[in-house]
Amino acid sequence: MKPLLGTALRFATAVCLAAAVLPTASASAADKVLVGLAIPPTITDGGVYAIADELGLFKEQNIEVESVVLQGAGAIVPQLLQKKVTFGFPLPETLLAAHKPGEPPLPLTYVYNANPYNSLELSVLASSDIKSIKDLKGGKIGVGALTWGTIPQTRALLRSEGLEPGKDVSIVAVGNLGSGFHALRENRVEALNFNSTWIDLMELEGTKARRLPYPPVFANMIVNGFLTHADTVKQQPDLIARFGRAYAQAVVACDANPKACVEAFWKRNPQAKPQGDADKALADNVEILKRRLALTVRDAQGKDRVPGAFDLEIIRAYVKAMHEYGEFATADIPLETYFSNQFVPEYSKFDRAALIARAKALP
Repeated sequence: MKPLLGTALRFATAVCLAAAVLPTASASAADKVLVGLAIPPTITDGGVYAIADELGLFKEQNIEVESVVLQGAGAIVPQLLQKKVTFGFPLPETLLAAHKPGEPPLPLTYVYNANPYNSLELSVLASSDIKSIKDLKGGKIGVGALTWGTIPQTRALLRSEGLEPGKDVSIVAVGNLGSGFHALRENRVEALNFNSTWIDLMELEGTKARRLPYPPVFANMIVNGFLTHADTVKQQPDLIARFGRAYAQAVVACDANPKACVEAFWKRNPQAKPQGDADKALADNVEILKRRLALTVRDAQGKDRVPGAFDLEIIRAYVKAMHEYGEFATADIPLETYFSNQFVPEYSKFDRAALIARAKALP
């Protein structure tokens, strides 16, 4: 591993898949893919890779996947620019904020929309008097680290509600998961700016939360997607198609059998399995996963989403708001360069009914 990645927290148990070859190309070694993550995986994202491993989905696409957890989304873009990772999984704000008016676009492109809705939340204790974002005036918002890609959105969100970050509201680092939950319970912060799954996990520990409503332009924005170097798009389009297809299959499989998805994740990450009542823990985590999948797989009308597809008009409205509230230098960002639907038709090239049957056959 290159020294630049040496300080990163590596985890292979959930997503390091055995090297394999396709039956039709037995002489060809599997393509190695390194995915850069901004935060450690939990049941809703790590479970997708786990069931892909269980069913051999990446193996069938002749891909060996490994991941590395970097220190926030801000650390992923440099790794991609230097081609140290194949795909990054950051929030788009880091890339969009880096675009400079009058200069060529950065050679990076999102090729798969993995979270087509905003799963980020501002959550307070259910017992708190805080009912709206405006009520956070004079308080502190906790984030995992000050390198998180969520922060530009949070600052713009505060300004849209008439609050100035750093003056009316402070954004402070509290650490991931449990350390952040502890900070909220101890009233060291008034709110946590975590994803919905993390807040669900906090509630499973017995700390009830209230989610503060977002304005539509922020609520509708996508979150994570797979970002890659422009050279990968040009030189390895088939790799992108195969990777995205396997990932799309894994999401469908989790949706078909969320119990198997949870258990596959725990099998590869035993430290993530809650202690105590095993049946209750399984039921609770299946419910968390089902909530996430309901929004990832289907739209607000309950119709199946097109796997990996970006809605550029939603992103365009968001970029305009981020510029208006001082986070982006310009609203004139070449979104067609930074977000591509080029490979979307490839992602759905599998027998969905047969895959669902395979997933449901898992114990």
